[in-house]
Amino acid sequence: MSGNLFIVCAPSGAGKTSLVNELLKADPQIRLSVSHTTRKPRAGEVDGREYHFVTERRFEQMLEQGAFLESALVHGNHYGTSQGWINEQRAAGSDILLEIDWQGAAQVRKLIPESIGIFVLPPSFETLLSRLNKRAQDPPDVIARRLVVAREEISHFTEFDYVIINDKFDEAVQDLSGIVRAQRLRLSAQLARHSDLINRMKQGR
Repeated sequence: MSGNLFIVCAPSGAGKTSLVNELLKADPQIRLSVSHTTRKPRAGEVDGREYHFVTERRFEQMLEQGAFLESALVHGNHYGTSQGWINEQRAAGSDILLEIDWQGAAQVRKLIPESIGIFVLPPSFETLLSRLNKRAQDPPDVIARRLVVAREEISHFTEFDYVIINDKFDEAVQDLSGIVRAQRLRLSAQLARHSDLINRMKQGR
């Protein structure tokens, strides 16, 4: 049985990464796809953990070789998801989570229609601005650009299967976990995962 493919998208500052990290800690059955990016590492980031950090030249080579399931230019940096890794993990039955932008999500859903799209919204733009300022990762002009981009990103939330409003963090974590659990309990998934048990039950033994 192929593993589920979950796509989580959100504007910068909505709390997507924090939610994903909590899910990964609580659910060992799901694996995070680590994207390739031309962005420079931030303080504390480790190559191969947060991202695979590559040069522009290397990224272009991988793009030409068809190595990416999806790729996008976001805030002036290139991002791409390894197609080979995704295929291998899903074939082995692992559930995979992609933390990507709406452009990448649209590409993935064209190629893998059964993927599950989840969009994370902040409770307000004021909250979004406050969170971006508290991160202290970007200068004011960059934050202003992120807010402009956020409006465009948020306009695409209707393209997703689920929407989580990250107001109270613990509740949002439960919402994300609930979506994952519900997907695993779908009839088709249960039939594939527990075919022997279900067949025995149908035969009354």
